[in-house]
Amino acid sequence: MTSQPPLGPPLPDWTARPRAESVSIEGRYINLAPLDVSRHIDDLFLAAQGEGSDPYLYTYLAQGPFESKEGFRAWLEVSAADPGLGVFVVIDRETGRAIGSSSLMRMDPVNGVVEIGNIWYGGALQRTTGSTEAFFLIADYVFRSLGYRRFEWKCNALHERSRRAALRFGFSFEGIFRQHMVVKGRNRDTAWFAMLDHEWEATLRPAFIAWLDPSNFDSDGHQLNRLQAFR
Repeated sequence: MTSQPPLGPPLPDWTARPRAESVSIEGRYINLAPLDVSRHIDDLFLAAQGEGSDPYLYTYLAQGPFESKEGFRAWLEVSAADPGLGVFVVIDRETGRAIGSSSLMRMDPVNGVVEIGNIWYGGALQRTTGSTEAFFLIADYVFRSLGYRRFEWKCNALHERSRRAALRFGFSFEGIFRQHMVVKGRNRDTAWFAMLDHEWEATLRPAFIAWLDPSNFDSDGHQLNRLQAFR
């Protein structure tokens, strides 16, 4: 008697998820808001290319740097109008200034899969509690509010800082897609990472909540325990 080929576990209650969109979310250190070009352009241009900005910000992005604010505006307007992107602006709660942005993209509501990408943070946001909280709020929205099953992170395989960030946040490395893209006239091998809904609930979400708690920071705002220590 021929045995039945193996199949994945059934999902009898599964239905397609809502499309992921940028929404307003309040955090402890930062707020997230949908991109409003006219409202956010000045702050974002200053964060991206003003004093104290990251000189390597655009190295692995598909666009930029921009010679003028109008060129930067055009990029933002294209992003804001793209139905396949949900662009979140990161706003510092103390200053009220927009200091960075990231997007939900490559949405697959039928299968419950979405990717976070186009992440760019001004110098004031990089390596801060706010940058970690921004990711936490978006991931929690993806898994808990939308009910997605899989959350992806992809980056240029040469982008070591992005790869370290993915691992720190709890993504699992899944491999390299060779010659995956051509970006700014150069080959891009793409490193793929992902986290799953049950991983978020069981381990990753509690770790973020514990790390972000004020008790995990000293009077100067330095962490007492690393995020990985709570997993």
